[in-house]
Amino acid sequence: MTKIGYTRISTTDQNIDRQELGDIRVFEDQASGKNTDRPALKEMLAYVREDDEVVVFSIDRLARNLRDLEDIIKEVNSKGASVTFLTERLTFSGSDDAMSTLMLQMMGSFAQFERSMILKRQAEGIAIAKRANDGRYAGRKASIDRDLVGNMLKAGSSVTAVAKALNISRQSIYRIKADVGV
Repeated sequence: MTKIGYTRISTTDQNIDRQELGDIRVFEDQASGKNTDRPALKEMLAYVREDDEVVVFSIDRLARNLRDLEDIIKEVNSKGASVTFLTERLTFSGSDDAMSTLMLQMMGSFAQFERSMILKRQAEGIAIAKRANDGRYAGRKASIDRDLVGNMLKAGSSVTAVAKALNISRQSIYRIKADVGV
């Protein structure tokens, strides 16, 4: 049996270190959990083989809605592999009993509820900001110096080198590269 890890953070402000999974192959995403369109998740699902165990720190790191959570687990199980959530101490192998299914659905529902509450609070905050600024909302300030990234790329630095130097994801560099036209 091979253990495979999956971790996810939503923003560059978050730290993936708290999702420690040990010395195993880990697929890391820096993306919202609102849907399954995540590069490392797709790569992990393609990589999983029979008798593997996918290890995830907590349910909300794998999915933020019940349908996606169930679909991902079913896909892993259909390959003869299992999914283990460390925080919740739950493992799903495809031959789960009614209690395991109930626990999965309850925990998945909590993750979905939490996401909807986050969106509600965000919308409330934006509405307050608009009222305070004559109906304008600028969003948060950019956390990446796009000019610096563009200059480094124009100077011949590779995407990987720029990402490492600035401690940001390669995906962000590629996005800026496309916008800047380097």
